[in-house]
Amino acid sequence: MVRLGIIGIGGMGRGHAGYLSKGEVAGATLTAVCDVSPDALEWARTNLGEKIALFDDADALFKSGTVDAVLISTPHYFHPPLAIAALQHGLHALVEKPAGVYTKQVREMNEVAEKSDKVLGIMFNQRTRGVHQKMKDIVSSGELGEIVRVTYIITDWFRSQAYYDSGGWRATWAGEGGGTLVNQCPHNLDLWQWICGKPSRVRAFCGFGKYHNIEVEDDVTAYVQYPNGATGVFIATTGEAPGTQSFEIAGDRGKLLLQDNKLTFWRTRESVSGFLKSTKEGFAMPEIWKCEIPAGGGGEHIEITRNWISAIVDGKPLLARGQEGINSVEIANAILMSTWTDDWVNLPIDEDRYYDLLQERIATSTFKKPEQKTSKSLNFQGTF
Repeated sequence: MVRLGIIGIGGMGRGHAGYLSKGEVAGATLTAVCDVSPDALEWARTNLGEKIALFDDADALFKSGTVDAVLISTPHYFHPPLAIAALQHGLHALVEKPAGVYTKQVREMNEVAEKSDKVLGIMFNQRTRGVHQKMKDIVSSGELGEIVRVTYIITDWFRSQAYYDSGGWRATWAGEGGGTLVNQCPHNLDLWQWICGKPSRVRAFCGFGKYHNIEVEDDVTAYVQYPNGATGVFIATTGEAPGTQSFEIAGDRGKLLLQDNKLTFWRTRESVSGFLKSTKEGFAMPEIWKCEIPAGGGGEHIEITRNWISAIVDGKPLLARGQEGINSVEIANAILMSTWTDDWVNLPIDEDRYYDLLQERIATSTFKKPEQKTSKSLNFQGTF
């Protein structure tokens, strides 16, 4: 039985604690929680029972002997250092998204993980969804042919000003390290690269505080190019309503479209590039079959946790290796750096330059969070 501790009992941590405390993950038992907030620990004492050990210091938890593994659900900057400390104390670690704020710190975490015999996972729960697995399978199998264009629109992440005012760390360079890209879109960025691969270069345009009184990005438009010459567009915002979520991949053998959780494959009977070169008719098109792709649901967060526990106990392959978290962080960093420098950014990015640019924004920030007029906590249920 894997004794599991949770570090960070905010909205996400409480969600994980809920299913773990009910014994819904075979092979794991929740034995401890850690948070610097007395209110969070009081919540844990009241809702999780007296048998759960409580800590206000992560190092004390690591040294306590009460856990074999930890699930880290703290603000983003703390993900890599806490994972590194856990691994160095001989503990397995599962990290909430994103893997970190900048690739330099994530790479350090990955290097420690590679030298360890412990299992590092990341909470990319969107990979469990059947429609996403089907998209990856169709692309990876070659059924779609070579990718020529990708269009990913995620404008249904609407957030009010009250959301951004709810935490002192939220939507600041010092506290969160970004906005839409590091908070709402890590899952989308991961799916984008998991299914289509990483682009080779990025030209992006971000709006900083375009819709909200914040200093970080709440509007993103990025144009990318891939090594094979394919192109892509990524659009995301927290300031539009009603929003859209649409993921379209055009290939040499048709088109995949994921919208409203329905996956459709328009498959051409022959190669598009071959047909356009060989046909003698000016307005002819290759024969196209419209296929509705069946796909099941997905266990989301609990499935990732179960998979991670199975990897620890039985050596089962991870659906989301922690080391893969650097990919989406690198794309997010490239989008911000392109906007800051008003120029193209090549991947792999210059990690030191990005770090310096981020530190410059932290050091010169004059943004002040407004005082909270209410102590009422926001309900994050359903937003995970």
